[in-house]
Amino acid sequence: MKPTRHARDARHRFPAEVISHAIWLYFRFPLSLRMGEEMLAARGIKVSHETVRQWALKFGQSFATQIRRRLPATADKWHLDEVAIGIAGKKQWLWRAVDQNGVVLDVLVQSRRDAKAAKRLLRKPLKRQCRSPRVMITDKLPSCGAAKREIMPAVEHRQHKRLNNRAENSHQSTRRRERIMKRFKSARQAQRFLSVHDQVANLFLRPANTNAADHRQSRARAFQAWTEITGAATVAWSSLEPGSAYPSSIT
Repeated sequence: MKPTRHARDARHRFPAEVISHAIWLYFRFPLSLRMGEEMLAARGIKVSHETVRQWALKFGQSFATQIRRRLPATADKWHLDEVAIGIAGKKQWLWRAVDQNGVVLDVLVQSRRDAKAAKRLLRKPLKRQCRSPRVMITDKLPSCGAAKREIMPAVEHRQHKRLNNRAENSHQSTRRRERIMKRFKSARQAQRFLSVHDQVANLFLRPANTNAADHRQSRARAFQAWTEITGAATVAWSSLEPGSAYPSSIT
């Protein structure tokens, strides 16, 4: 296989196939950097966990932006929820907006749980989607109601804890990553990581109530989109001999 060289990879020792695969592993699955390093080593790719971290920092947000542009229009029912996360010994609030299909519209790490914080969250998906939802669903937090009345007064608002399971379930993957990473080190790191993590999850989201054949087709389209976004060719990993396709080490 002839490795692909993209302009953005010109100064990197490894080609786009390896970089995109490492980033996909890190953001798609609840893996630590060292776990990702071992999984790449099993493919004959000797790369340090620090290099994977640097790749994620350099390319992750760019990939997430392109994924966001490719996703279809969101559904007309939005779920908003917030959950407490501990960062550097302080309580922070992770706000998340999700549509009825489980697609994450936006995520925002904030130090507050008031109406100002809720308005900041609402403005971000409104700006990106360029339209208001038909229905907004939240728990009984008064801040959400106050923000909705100011920003989207005509939108129907339903407040009930059990109706908001879609948003609450969306926090589960963050909790798993938080445990693997032994908590986020700062609010900035959490925001940067989750902004990419949620968009990668959106791309590979399995539609509800689909059979196996439909799921495989959906997954194939997601992989095709990923290769186009990252500029990498499809790699037949099973056909590669360890260490034969790529440089054997990197510092």
